[in-house]
Amino acid sequence: MKPLIEFCASNVASYTQKVVDALENDPELDLDVLEYGCLGYCGECYMEPYALVNGKLVQAATADELLDKIKQVIKEEEELDDLF
Repeated sequence: MKPLIEFCASNVASYTQKVVDALENDPELDLDVLEYGCLGYCGECYMEPYALVNGKLVQAATADELLDKIKQVIKEEEELDDLF
């Protein structure tokens, strides 16, 4: 199953547009990227970049760090899937 990366539109407008673009345009990644009006993490959304990776909250101080963390979570989940 493809990883699902979800973004809040307000957070994209403030912090994460380049993360969305990088994920959508990375030829090495096979994932679904969706943007919603609200994901219900308003406190986090106001403070820093974040996304949901397969439903798991991933936060970072900068957009570049968020991109790295998202890729790391995807890698870890793929490694776990390979075990089973």
